[in-house]
Amino acid sequence: MSVLGPQSATLTNVAASATSVTLFAAIGNAKGRAVHNDSAAVLYVKFGSSASSSSHTVQLGAGAYYELPSPVYSGAVTGVWSSATGIARLTEW
Repeated sequence: MSVLGPQSATLTNVAASATSVTLFAAIGNAKGRAVHNDSAAVLYVKFGSSASSSSHTVQLGAGAYYELPSPVYSGAVTGVWSSATGIARLTEW
């Protein structure tokens, strides 16, 4: 017997911002979430609201990729960049 994982994913882009923005909305059934910082600026990601350079869960350098650990946090995830340039490429499944 094989167990299949999710069969679909949602991809979105979020423009870089110097103020905190929502990367992922709170949902109760996220199986996986990934962030690619497609920017030359540092992206500060926070599990929760109001990400900042002094209040964040993980810091992603230019071009960095991060996959939320399992079990996946399915609350709101926010982000803020050190400079408003580039985008975050997000995948949720």
